[in-house]
Amino acid sequence: MACRVQYSVQNSLRFFSSSPSFQISVHYSKTLSRNSNKHFKFPISRALYCTCRTASGNTNSSDPFVLTTPLYYVNAPPHMGSAYTTIAADAIARFQRLIGEKVVFITGTDEHGEKIATAAAASGSSPSEHCDSISQSYKALWRELDIAYDKFIRTTDPNHEAIVKEFYSKVLANGDIYRADYEGFYCVNCEEYKDEKELLDNNCCPMHLKPCVRRKEDNYFFALSKYQKRLEETLAENPDFVQPTFRLNEVQGWVKSGLRDFSISRALVDWGIPVPNDSKQTIYVWFDALLGYISALLEDKKQPNLQTAISSGWPASLHLIGKDILRFHAVYWPAMLMSAGLTLPKKVFGHGFLTKDGLKMGKSLGNTLEPTDLVDRFGPDAVRYFFLKEVEFGNDGDYSEDRFIHVINAHLANTIGNLLNRTLGLLRKNCESTISVDSTIAAEGNAFKDNVEKLVEKTRQHYENLELSSACGAVLEISNAGNIYMNEKAPWSLFKEGGPGVETAAKDLVIVLETMRIVAIALSPITPSLSLRIYMQLGYSEDHYNAVTWNETRWGGLKHGQIMAQPKPVFARIELQTEVNNASDETKKPIKEMESQMTEKAVGA
Repeated sequence: MACRVQYSVQNSLRFFSSSPSFQISVHYSKTLSRNSNKHFKFPISRALYCTCRTASGNTNSSDPFVLTTPLYYVNAPPHMGSAYTTIAADAIARFQRLIGEKVVFITGTDEHGEKIATAAAASGSSPSEHCDSISQSYKALWRELDIAYDKFIRTTDPNHEAIVKEFYSKVLANGDIYRADYEGFYCVNCEEYKDEKELLDNNCCPMHLKPCVRRKEDNYFFALSKYQKRLEETLAENPDFVQPTFRLNEVQGWVKSGLRDFSISRALVDWGIPVPNDSKQTIYVWFDALLGYISALLEDKKQPNLQTAISSGWPASLHLIGKDILRFHAVYWPAMLMSAGLTLPKKVFGHGFLTKDGLKMGKSLGNTLEPTDLVDRFGPDAVRYFFLKEVEFGNDGDYSEDRFIHVINAHLANTIGNLLNRTLGLLRKNCESTISVDSTIAAEGNAFKDNVEKLVEKTRQHYENLELSSACGAVLEISNAGNIYMNEKAPWSLFKEGGPGVETAAKDLVIVLETMRIVAIALSPITPSLSLRIYMQLGYSEDHYNAVTWNETRWGGLKHGQIMAQPKPVFARIELQTEVNNASDETKKPIKEMESQMTEKAVGA
C-alpha cells in the first residue's frame, strides 16, 4: 500500500515562453510511495495517485480496461473520421470484454470554445442548444454503428466543470500557472497559437490550410517547459507509451526540439469554463476537454472530485486518437498530469487519417464522407468491416466506393455468408438440419482443426497488438480454409452416392459449421450484428451469443443433436449501380433493411 509523505520545498525556476522570461517562485507538493512497481518512473517531485500493479506490470484483475476516444468537437455533426476512431475503439473494447476484462469505454463531446459559439450563432441558436443538438447526433450515429460505449461525457456537464476547476487549482498550487501577455498567429480551427516556422504561405495553418489571425492577449500560461526533461525520460523509459513506434519518434522529436509554455485561458472567448478567481477569462478548450477522460469515470450521485473519479478506474489503459491531436495527448496531457500529481495513461495510440481525393476528410475542409449515408446504404457491419480491414491501423487509408463494394461482397457476402448458407442448405437437405455428431468427434485426427486453432491464436495476438486489419485477415483465412475444405471434400457428391460416404459427408458439414461458429466469435468485435446472425443460424439464441467469451473459440462447441435454423442469407451481396438499373424496387433494398428482417429468433440449441 502506498504511503504519502508530504513536504514542501521552495525552488526558484525560470520559465521560458514566447514572452520575455522572468523569475517565479514555485511551491511543490511531493509524495513518496512504497509502490516500486508503478507504471512510470519519475523523479520524486510530484504527488502521485498510483494504481497498484503486479511485478509483471499488469493491472490487478479488479482494475478495469479504460479505453477512450477523443471527445469530439461539436462545431458540426460527426463525419467519417470521428466514426472511424470510434468503430476502432468499439472493436478493441468488444475484444477486451470477450477475453474477460472489465471494460470502461469512454466517448463523448467537447463543447466549449470559440468555434462552438460561432457555429451556434450561424445556426441561430444558443451555444447550449447547439451543443445539445450535435451531441445527440453523435449518440444517434453511435447507435447506428453498433457502438457499445459505457460512458458518454459532455464537457458542459456540471460535474465535469467541477473536476476541471479542481485540476486547475492543483496545477496552480504547484506553481505551474502564471499570467503573461502573448502575441502570435492563432488558428481558430485548431484553437491554438501556431509557431511561425510551421505556417505555410500567407500564414496558413498546415492542418486546415486557412490563414491564421494575429492576436495579442493577456492570458494564463501553463509551464510546459518545466517538464521538458521529465517528458524526455518518460518517452525513453516507456517506449510503448506512444504507439505506433513512428508516432513515438515524432513525439520525441517535438520534445527534444524544445517545449514552450502554452496559453491555457482565453480572454476573448465567453463560451467556456471560467478561470477560477478570474471570471473575465475562460479555460482553454484543450485544458478543459482532456479532463473529460477523468470526469467520465465519476459514478452517478458520487461527489464530483478528482479523487473520487480517479478511484473509479484511472489511469486510462488506452487513449485512441487521430494523429492530428497527438501533440495534445502525448505532450501537453502528460505534463498536465505530472503537474497535478496524477498517474499517466498507459498508452496513447495515434491512428492515421481517412482520405478522400487524396485529402484528409474533415469538417473544416468541407470534403467529408457522411457515415450516416454509408450506414443507410450498406449497413453497420459493412462500414465497420471495410474501414477496419482495409485501413492498416495507425496508417492513413483511402475510401473508394468501388473498392468498398468489392471488398464487402468478396469477404462478407461470398467467403463468409455463402459458405454458411450452402453448408446449412446441405445439412437441411440431407440431415434434417441436425448435427449428427459432436464437432470434437467429427474432427478427430483431422489436420484442418489444428489449422483453425492456429489461426484463432493468430487472430487473438493481432487483436491484443491493436492490429485490427490483420485480425480481420486472420479470420478471413479461417473462412477461406473452410471454403477450400468444403470444395475439396465435396460432401454433396458423397450424399448423392450414398453408402458409407454419407457419414463422412455429415461429419464434414459439422466441421465446416463448427468453423463458422468460431468465425462468428472471432469476428464479433468487428461485425457484431453479422456475427449474431451467424450464431442464430447455428441454432443458438441471442442470449447465448451475448454471453460467449473468447474461450469459446476453442474447437468443440457444436454438439450431437443440435438443430440448426432454416438457412437464410446472413449478408446480401451489394449490387453495383450498373447491375440494378433495371432491377425492381425490391432488389434495391438497402442492406440495413434486409438485416432488420433477419433478427427473428432462431431455434434454441
